[in-house]
Amino acid sequence: MAADGGSSFLQLPCVFSPKSKQYLALCAQDGRLRVWNTDSKTLHQEYVPSSHLSATCTCIAWGPCRTVKEGPQRKKRKSEAVQVEVKPDLLAMGTAVGTVLIYSAAKGALQCTLDGGHSGGVNCVQWHPEDSLLYSGSDDTNIIEWDLQTGKMRSKWKADRAAVTSLCVSPDGKLLLSAGQIIKMWNLATKEIYRKFTGHTTSVTTLRFATSRTPDSNGLYFLSGAAHDRLLSVWQVREDGKDKNSVVSFTLTAEPQNIDLITSNSKEEAVRLAVVCKDGQLHFFEHFLNGPCKKPLAPSCTVQMCDTKDSPAPIPLLAAALGADPRTVLLAYGNHLQPVIEKVEINTAEKRISLTRDVQTSLSLSMETSISKVKTPVVNISSKVLVPGVPGHQAPVKGAPQASGKRKKDTDTKEMSIAERLGEVSLSEVSTEKGATKGVASLQTDNFAVLLVQGLESSDASILNKVFQTRKEMVIRKTVARLPVPAVLPLVEEITKRIQGHPFMAVLMVRWLKAVLINHTSYLVSLPDVVSQLAVLYHMIESRVKMFHKLSKLHGKLYLLMTQVPTSDSSNNVTDADHTAKLVYEEESSDEDDASGDEALPDDDSDNWEEEEAMEEKMAEDHSDDPDGTESQANGQEDMQQEEYEDD
Repeated sequence: MAADGGSSFLQLPCVFSPKSKQYLALCAQDGRLRVWNTDSKTLHQEYVPSSHLSATCTCIAWGPCRTVKEGPQRKKRKSEAVQVEVKPDLLAMGTAVGTVLIYSAAKGALQCTLDGGHSGGVNCVQWHPEDSLLYSGSDDTNIIEWDLQTGKMRSKWKADRAAVTSLCVSPDGKLLLSAGQIIKMWNLATKEIYRKFTGHTTSVTTLRFATSRTPDSNGLYFLSGAAHDRLLSVWQVREDGKDKNSVVSFTLTAEPQNIDLITSNSKEEAVRLAVVCKDGQLHFFEHFLNGPCKKPLAPSCTVQMCDTKDSPAPIPLLAAALGADPRTVLLAYGNHLQPVIEKVEINTAEKRISLTRDVQTSLSLSMETSISKVKTPVVNISSKVLVPGVPGHQAPVKGAPQASGKRKKDTDTKEMSIAERLGEVSLSEVSTEKGATKGVASLQTDNFAVLLVQGLESSDASILNKVFQTRKEMVIRKTVARLPVPAVLPLVEEITKRIQGHPFMAVLMVRWLKAVLINHTSYLVSLPDVVSQLAVLYHMIESRVKMFHKLSKLHGKLYLLMTQVPTSDSSNNVTDADHTAKLVYEEESSDEDDASGDEALPDDDSDNWEEEEAMEEKMAEDHSDDPDGTESQANGQEDMQQEEYEDD
């Protein structure tokens, strides 16, 4: 929360006024600012920003209490005393488009608009305790110091690489805490970093000073909470600078949503905490801040609320405020459109307390005496009133009495119940027979669209299951096209919830998601917080796409192994192989050719290779003349005898 020193992108701002806790300011889903009186439990003021649909409120912070003059502005006699009362007046609202609105609860009007400073959405606003200064942190990673007397920017500096999600000013007004994922302490006089604190892995949503001592005495403590973190960390600002780790941790059941504390002024005085978590539970802590504590501290008392039905359902707590009496606490629970405000006494000696309340009875009593500037139209029963807003939030319509008996016949039409419509809607394929008319398909898709809206508004699982079981692409596309615009975002949230379940349901939900993106992309893009609304769906799809490549590799390896198994089995089954040759080739006179070839080859070391070649040619000619070889042999013998005679 902004007033708690931080903001959360997925929760609506809700905060009590300082000191007296006389007012409760909150912004609901319809973008309107409502200020409730905690004493009379009635609506005190309602403000509708001109751009509440395009620039939703992201954070709220009450300003310091100041003197407000009441009564008519006329000259007073000396004997008459002017009634002067110190009460909360100014309220700062950060928007998603980067502007800051200053609203006056005493005047019931907009005081001024601070714009031109941030280029991104404002995540947190924080007032200076003494001077008329306001600090704002944004997605553009900058911090701006605004001068409310002139309505202009006094200074601007870059605070972090990431978005600034939380701010808090020290009780003496000299130090400023800012955080994205790293907590930084700034000297407001010089705008320089005084200390850094690291330890959170997600964006910090809550920053609060727990003590009002100075850093010189090693007695300055502050606490921090982060998104998706179930711990509140307490940090000590030491004089020697050895303050890198948190000294105390408080355990919670969910992310902190709203925090109220009573600061400690000395070591002998304990810090009292009331923490409302995102799951709707309230935790109380009481601890003496005097050095480090190794083990995380559990809450001294936990409070949970539920209704009075046969099967009790939990009622979410929105905010809590501690009183002067340790046993008294002011609670706001129910919904943001019309919260229930109650002051209860709680025995903190008990470890766990469960409170039962009938929310419907409390709401009806509050509405009777509430002040609202919204007029309710009085129409006939046959008329249909279209009211903008989220599903389930519609202005009540009063039926006017019938003027004459002639019109009773026209208005005596009986509307089918949900059970009858479920019986008539066919979950199987639309009949494609020749005798079927085209009107059957359109009637079925109309029934599906009506049932889908009713199921989303009532969160009826049986209706949604029957609608989502259809497989026909045409029916899904026409059903989504006929949905009203306020039902688109709840449908996306329901699809996101179901697509995370069983793969069979995910296959069906992908078809519905495809139809929503085809028909309603322009509306989703126009939402200022579309990133936070679709973040879960985006991260889930991204994680599954990352795993697709690895699964494809695994599928390929398994397929290779499965194909090798039958191949190896077939090779082992081969027995009694035929080893006889199918064809035998025998080379004729291979030995004679080898011998003649060896004799005919010339000696590599012979130098008279030309004479040897001439002798071979001569011998070849002799063989051709005398095939039997007898004549050549005789001639050779005669030559040899002749040579011997010559030698003699």
